[in-house]
Amino acid sequence: MTETRNDRTSGIWTLRPLPEMDEAQFRQWQELLEDRTGITLKAERRSFLQTNLGIRMREIGCDTYQAYYEKVVSGPGAIVEWATLVDRLTVQETRFFRDPDAYRLVSDYIMTRPREQLSRQPIEAWSVGCSTGEEPYTLAMLLDQSMRQLELKSLFGVTGSDISKPALEKAQRGLYGARKLVSTDADTRGQYFQASGGNEWEIDPALRQRVCFTQLNVLDLEQAPMHGMNIIFCQNLLIYFRQWRRREIVKRLTERLAPGGLLVLGQGELTDWHHPSLQRVPSDSVLAWIKRQTDEE
Repeated sequence: MTETRNDRTSGIWTLRPLPEMDEAQFRQWQELLEDRTGITLKAERRSFLQTNLGIRMREIGCDTYQAYYEKVVSGPGAIVEWATLVDRLTVQETRFFRDPDAYRLVSDYIMTRPREQLSRQPIEAWSVGCSTGEEPYTLAMLLDQSMRQLELKSLFGVTGSDISKPALEKAQRGLYGARKLVSTDADTRGQYFQASGGNEWEIDPALRQRVCFTQLNVLDLEQAPMHGMNIIFCQNLLIYFRQWRRREIVKRLTERLAPGGLLVLGQGELTDWHHPSLQRVPSDSVLAWIKRQTDEE
């Protein structure tokens, strides 16, 4: 990894290598990240960590990993700096309608609910680890389309939660570049997006009002205000955690699922796991459960 500097003797820009991160430094950062967020950074991700730390260190003029570590842990403005770093390390690339099979399952779930229930009780959906908002907005589009197809009033709300405050701020703006819509069909784009300047698209205000965002660390799910959710969508998040913590997170999510509610995870994110309150949805392409109507917890 390198950085640029101004060589005053030659008057040209040259490249100067940043220091390599040794094993002890890597373990120190590993432990800090897991302790505060639960995220496990494997050894093969050392270059990822080193690159992202190096970028931030250049921005603030910090020369060593140890000095930056001390700044994040106990220096002036440590809380703000930690939030900035977490955003760099956790925000992942995503797009609208990223997993067609999972979203098709959500639509089928809504279409098969008792009409009387849908007509009198709002559907509450929760996108866990929502990053910059593409997932909760996709869920909102699906819910609206399904209710329209059933010729029912669109009674629903979607909550998106994430640990990154900058990601949530972007989600709240509801403004996205065209590449985020590559999996979105033309009809859906025309119905729920408005063209904006600079090859960007804005979420329709009426839909945006149905989606709210909140900052939440999944290690703090016991304090989460969400309860009685009809749909909990949690994809591409658990892969960053150890197996025992994945089970703990999903157990907490199950507690916040309404009887008859749907829990959707990413394929392969949880193996050999069973819960007495959940019934596995038979599918080769989606990892999902329905909470039993009679709660046995």
